[in-house]
Amino acid sequence: MKKFQKNGLLSFFCLLLILPTFASAECTCDAEDEGDRNKSEALKYKLGAIASILVAGAVGVCIPILGKTIPALRPEKNIFFIVKAFAAGVILATGFIHVLPDAFDNLTSPCLKENPWGKFPFTGFVAMMAAIGTLMVDSIATSYFSGSHFNKAQNQINGDEEKEGQHEGHVHVHTHATHGHSHGSLDTNSAESQLLRHRVISKVLELGIVVHSVIIGISLGASESPETIRPLVAALTFHQFFEGMGLGGCIAQARESRITTIIMVLFFSLTTPVGIAIGIGISSNYKENSPPALILEGTFNAASAGILIYMALVDLLAADFMNPKMQKNVKLQIGANASLLLGAGCMSLLAKWA
Repeated sequence: MKKFQKNGLLSFFCLLLILPTFASAECTCDAEDEGDRNKSEALKYKLGAIASILVAGAVGVCIPILGKTIPALRPEKNIFFIVKAFAAGVILATGFIHVLPDAFDNLTSPCLKENPWGKFPFTGFVAMMAAIGTLMVDSIATSYFSGSHFNKAQNQINGDEEKEGQHEGHVHVHTHATHGHSHGSLDTNSAESQLLRHRVISKVLELGIVVHSVIIGISLGASESPETIRPLVAALTFHQFFEGMGLGGCIAQARESRITTIIMVLFFSLTTPVGIAIGIGISSNYKENSPPALILEGTFNAASAGILIYMALVDLLAADFMNPKMQKNVKLQIGANASLLLGAGCMSLLAKWA
């Protein structure tokens, strides 16, 4: 019996000594296993991913933009609030569920030195600073464009007044015309300011989306494991489609010129496919668990998460949910809340595969 107890204790202590090696084996800094690697088969999936993601992104971003030609999908209609709430839920889930956890994984990896990466929560700090930076850019850009628009309107009014002084015989008529113009500019000032806000929002949101889209593309393109790529292709296709709908809704409200709209659509649609192409090009030298790659990806992912979370909560959801039109319509509020939860839920579900 004593001998059995001694053997049991010895076995227990041996197990305690071996357990750390199992834990360290889970946190390896090695590249993909050679058995999982198949360059030719992986390349086929990558080329398929480029095509499917390109099409899905283009279709997703174009649906809200082309929806302006359909009366029911115009920005001033109730259904647009519901569609935009769904898109905002997608963007919010992208930031919280997809991008931020990846940033935490990158910047807390055991492949990085304990000092300083283990001593300070860099992921949260970078995300916070990105959100604050987005607020500053949002505020300054809106202030600048609003100021320039006001100066332009003021110069136009002053020009009308100068013309008025040149026609003394028609002072009364022109004075009323001038007053009419002045009141008209005051009435349209709010609408113009709102339009400028939408233009700033669409550009800042695209910046946040583009940053993490490139990183996702490079990571997929650099992988040489078909087992890793296969589930990502379908997940990222849906991911790009839903994200495109969110951005497309903002572009539709911004009412940009045709050439600006085309550039923004192309820029969004091409970023992930271009990232995949870059990843294919550097796959032979790229090491996803190397400290430079982890730091670069983690920093950009954290910054992107901060931008997306800020934009979704402040510029998309708060602006629409506090809109007087929604506040006065209980059915619209219920529909928008349900749409928001559905969008966030669908995007969160994709995290199981991507």
